[in-house]
Amino acid sequence: MVRGMEGWPVWAPGAETVELERNGARHAMRRGEDGWWTAPDVPVEHGADYGYVVDGDGPFPDPRSRWQPAGVHGLSRVVDHDRFDWTDASWPGRGLPGSVTYELHVGTFTSGRTFEAAIERLDHLVELGIDLVEVLPVAAFPGRHGWGYDGVALYAVHDAYGGPEGLKRFVDACHARGLGVMLDVVYNHLGPSGNYLSSFGPYFTDKHHTPWGAAVNLDDAGSDEVRRFIIDSALAWLRDYHVDGLRLDAVHALADDRATHLLTELQLAVDELAAETGKPLFLVAESDRNDPRTVTPIEAGGIGLTGQWADDIHHALHALLSGERQGYYVDFGSYECLAKTLTEAFFHAGTYSTFRGRTHGAPVDRSRIPGHAFVTYLQNHDQVGNRATGDRLSASVSPGRMAIGAALVLGSAFSPMVFMGEEWSASTPWQYFTDHQEPELADAVREGRRNEFASHGWDRDDIPDPQDTATVEASTLDWAELDKEPHATMLRWYRDLIALRRAHPELRDPRLDAVHVEYDADAQWLVMHRGRIRVVTNLADAPQTVPLDAPAGEVLLAWSEAEPQDSAVALGAESAALVTVRE
Repeated sequence: MVRGMEGWPVWAPGAETVELERNGARHAMRRGEDGWWTAPDVPVEHGADYGYVVDGDGPFPDPRSRWQPAGVHGLSRVVDHDRFDWTDASWPGRGLPGSVTYELHVGTFTSGRTFEAAIERLDHLVELGIDLVEVLPVAAFPGRHGWGYDGVALYAVHDAYGGPEGLKRFVDACHARGLGVMLDVVYNHLGPSGNYLSSFGPYFTDKHHTPWGAAVNLDDAGSDEVRRFIIDSALAWLRDYHVDGLRLDAVHALADDRATHLLTELQLAVDELAAETGKPLFLVAESDRNDPRTVTPIEAGGIGLTGQWADDIHHALHALLSGERQGYYVDFGSYECLAKTLTEAFFHAGTYSTFRGRTHGAPVDRSRIPGHAFVTYLQNHDQVGNRATGDRLSASVSPGRMAIGAALVLGSAFSPMVFMGEEWSASTPWQYFTDHQEPELADAVREGRRNEFASHGWDRDDIPDPQDTATVEASTLDWAELDKEPHATMLRWYRDLIALRRAHPELRDPRLDAVHVEYDADAQWLVMHRGRIRVVTNLADAPQTVPLDAPAGEVLLAWSEAEPQDSAVALGAESAALVTVRE
């Protein structure tokens, strides 16, 4: 018997008839309690192809399909998870707090575009010093290539990447190398192509509306089973694929008016599974609310998640380093702003947001909420890929400024993350790409992208065509760059920064109230205090001596020459150094 598939269960509460189509034959199903249908007399075997016919329409893929080998419009295939021969029985698990995360997209991490090809590059991550690998969404989505945020089969692994077996082999290989795995999952919406959930039941509601249309039904009639559908999906990734944690996409789009928010219910379910497995499973939210309750413990009145992405820190760094001020960068870019985010995580914390036209956020209690609860970054898939041409920060700022940004992120009290290729200032962009098979949808995506950026002054012809295979090829990392300059120097800088973070407890200290930042905006220098270590930065285009609060000790690492001078350190133009002080 295949675990979870006994009787071919499917939820279709409003259906008059449901039939199971299995290997070309149809079988009438029996209605049970709460709208669940089963076919208990039909054998279940690993590898069997099947679908459901609802009131004569279909066959449709199983809403809880574990595999879609013929694509999101095809039949589902039974997967017996117990058949895989795991080798990670001794894996102790890997928690989020303080870990250095590496964000990668399977389809562009290597030219092979599969889990198997990605495994061949895992040793690079080990040498870099990575603790956690965050994999962008792998739930089955339309076509062969895409970002994965338009997935429609929330239990199935994208077949073009290697399917269920491929993901298991990847996670197993990561664990064998001491790397934890965080999987990006999307529960706030489904893609427009291959989404058959509404054929089965009230998975969506017009009670709330989102940028993608009707909201996922979390609080309307029938929402008990929809919430269970999402929670079971999350637990399946953690249990069946041995993933260590989940990154939850855009949780601010989860419209839920019930007394207990879905996120809290999900966290409690994950905690129960963690207790069962004896491993530190975790959830990380992407949220633009700047709400500290997201990471406040449940018993203290919060939602209780382990961590959340902290975009304000990115915005402060990006705007200061690049000089950009348009769009949501409008309030960012000052030294005061960067100092605030490095010590408090949120810049907008009950303050006016010009971009939003209103007051936004709430302050973080620095004495109670650890910095490790905030995942921060110099770049990520959104902040690169959502730019018109997918250009990386390194395409517009000097290597010295890139080094400064890396030093502040990796020397911070937060849980730092590196976007794939950032560590060697990859020359390849990361652009928006899709592979929709329906011509009308393909044209709509293409024109929508061009119109969006044309409205901001871009020439439409300069916007990459998401449907062109050249776009995904241009976005694929070029691993031949690693040993070439200036890439090799930047790679050494990242390796050395991460090694220092591991070697010095001060750099892993999560206490935000122990972080202090000094700066001189006119002179263009900033110093971040981390115990006895100072992260010293000079953003000026000329060398200068940066004052310290105590006599300088040892220079632990410098981008260019750094010379201690009593209670100061001399730095080259656009440079950074980590130095100790004698107290």
